[in-house]
Amino acid sequence: MNKKELALEVIERLKNEYPDADCTLEYDQAWKLLVSVRLAAQCTDARVNVVVKGLFEKYPTVEALAAADVADIEEIVRPCGLGKSKARDISKCMKVLRDEYNGKIPTDFKSILSLPGVGRKSANLIMGDVFGKPAIVTDTHCIRLCNRIGLVDNIKEPKKVEMALWKIIPPQEGSDFCHRLVFHGRDVCTARTKPHCERCCLSDICKKAGV
Repeated sequence: MNKKELALEVIERLKNEYPDADCTLEYDQAWKLLVSVRLAAQCTDARVNVVVKGLFEKYPTVEALAAADVADIEEIVRPCGLGKSKARDISKCMKVLRDEYNGKIPTDFKSILSLPGVGRKSANLIMGDVFGKPAIVTDTHCIRLCNRIGLVDNIKEPKKVEMALWKIIPPQEGSDFCHRLVFHGRDVCTARTKPHCERCCLSDICKKAGV
């Protein structure tokens, strides 16, 4: 089968395997997801979910976080690693939301991408999860699994993987597909141990099954 056919088959099998998969960062407002996804760089979602509780209790609105001292933000988010740069980006981002967007997240990809500390992965996550728009989130699970399965060929750069996937993944499937890859990457096709191909729903169509 060609890559587009392979993609459709992978999508259907992962739907059956993980029907309820969604974002593992917990949030109840869009701006909070924006903060959490910045903190999630080189940190687990589980740790981020714990850390942001304290952050949002102290600074419950965009305006409050925008007015916070960067050193105070850093002190709270330090357990997520890279505290200084993450605190700086969060502070700058909240100030832009407050001053230019009335405390709301803009709804178009280009504007989201222009926010301080926001890259393509984060912007796509917001587009897909908050606004229900077509999105492909190329995190480490997505990049690793798509290469293993054979949906992309030895492409490691996130933007290049994203562009390759746009050609073969139906737009309306992209966001959920990427969430399911995260679940599959954590549970079955693991990075820190040998992948559990013997219990993988894709083993008969995966390019690197058994490797």
